[in-house]
Amino acid sequence: MTSTRDAVSVPASEQPDTFDSLDPRNGQVIASYPRHTPEQVGEVVARARRASRWWNDLGFDGRARKLAAWRQLLDRRRDELAAVVSRETGKPLDDARIEGILALDHLHWAAKNAAKVLGPRNAAAGLLMVNHKASVEYPPMGVVGVLGPWNYPVFTPMGSIVYALAAGNTVVFKPSELTPGVGKWLVDSFAEAVGEDAVFQLITGEGETGAALCRAGVDKLAFTGSTATAKKVMATCAETLTPVLVECGGKDALLVDADADLDDAAAAVVWGAMSNAGQTCVGVERVYVVDAVAEDLLDRVAARAATIAPGGAPDAHYGPITMPSQLGVISGQIDDALSRGGRAVVGGRESVRAPYVEPVVLADVPEDSSAVTDETFGPTVVVNRVRDIDEAVDRANASRYGLGASVFAKSRGHEVARRLRAGMVSVNGVIAFAGIPSLPFGGVGDSGFGRIHGVDGLREFTRPLAISERRFRSVNVMTFDRPGWVVKVLAGLVSVLYGRRR
Repeated sequence: MTSTRDAVSVPASEQPDTFDSLDPRNGQVIASYPRHTPEQVGEVVARARRASRWWNDLGFDGRARKLAAWRQLLDRRRDELAAVVSRETGKPLDDARIEGILALDHLHWAAKNAAKVLGPRNAAAGLLMVNHKASVEYPPMGVVGVLGPWNYPVFTPMGSIVYALAAGNTVVFKPSELTPGVGKWLVDSFAEAVGEDAVFQLITGEGETGAALCRAGVDKLAFTGSTATAKKVMATCAETLTPVLVECGGKDALLVDADADLDDAAAAVVWGAMSNAGQTCVGVERVYVVDAVAEDLLDRVAARAATIAPGGAPDAHYGPITMPSQLGVISGQIDDALSRGGRAVVGGRESVRAPYVEPVVLADVPEDSSAVTDETFGPTVVVNRVRDIDEAVDRANASRYGLGASVFAKSRGHEVARRLRAGMVSVNGVIAFAGIPSLPFGGVGDSGFGRIHGVDGLREFTRPLAISERRFRSVNVMTFDRPGWVVKVLAGLVSVLYGRRR
């Protein structure tokens, strides 16, 4: 499948030493950045390796103080960061500010909870090993590589970066080639606040640089991007058995039951589908509404969508399509839906006007259309009617993706949420789970595996270490010197304890 979030890479032999960051609203060059070679990437990772001892030796409290200083700097300069994000992505300033606000919340949670989540804990030794003390610790992995996306260039990679740092790892960050300035700003601000520039470092470039990071000896690689690129990242990491965390695309569904608040549901559909120009991995792309309220919901969605418009001004509802090649994907899906019997309730083919796409609401689209099956990454949404909420669940789960979902229902919302094949579900809300630092974030199927955020996100960047320690002498089974009767007695004891029905 064509990547929806990753630019096409060029062979290294044809690449200059630098590349340009462009304003997607007008194509103007913002700045030029180095294209780091494999040798340079290796040197950066080596520096991170040397710094990891110091960072880990600070302990949870020491790291929390350093991360608090960074958080305070980010808060003071949030408008400066938002301006950088807006220039490189084209998104409105307030949307860019929201990214920074969410990142601050996650940074605070990770630093505050790392000791409680990752500190040593006792485990039950069990009757057969009663003479031992059992414990579990979660030491950091060492150096974590992060390959970030362009659609949310602060919030998304920070979900890996801050949890990895709080757990005691050093981090090497390669931002998307479309948003290198955002990555540089984050890394520079960390060095300014913490006074150490090797704990969190930057590399820039395209696919070849990302591949070099996979091969550079990092202890884990966290990737966000398309499913197609994730497979390439995994194949490259497999060369050195480097573990990976992958958060890929989605085709997230929003389900509406007959008893739902239709105004709330319509508002969620439009915002979930259109905000950030639809360039959201957990955005709303499919809506399944029960037939009894389908026309009413569709009317409300259409009325709201008709008031939304893109633009390059700071106060626009949303900005341009950041990656120009995505315009062809969006046009192709609209054409496919309409040519196969779908209808355009709002917008249509004429809505794609580079670099912007106006809101598009499609209805009655066949389930095997690319507009239903493939990630769009544009401000379009498909609204299809179903007999009942059970059919809605079946259709939602038929996707090869399984990232996020939403359910609008008064009586069965939680029940329906538990039946969905997804990593996260919002009930009577949309994308709310992303703003709750204690909840894990990640998907299943073609949406990837592994989790960022929350307890799971902290432990994702550690290696569980199990320790057993003998407390007193007793008959030792783990020796050739054990008496002959020991195994017989143990077998009888196990039968008494565990072999009976209870």
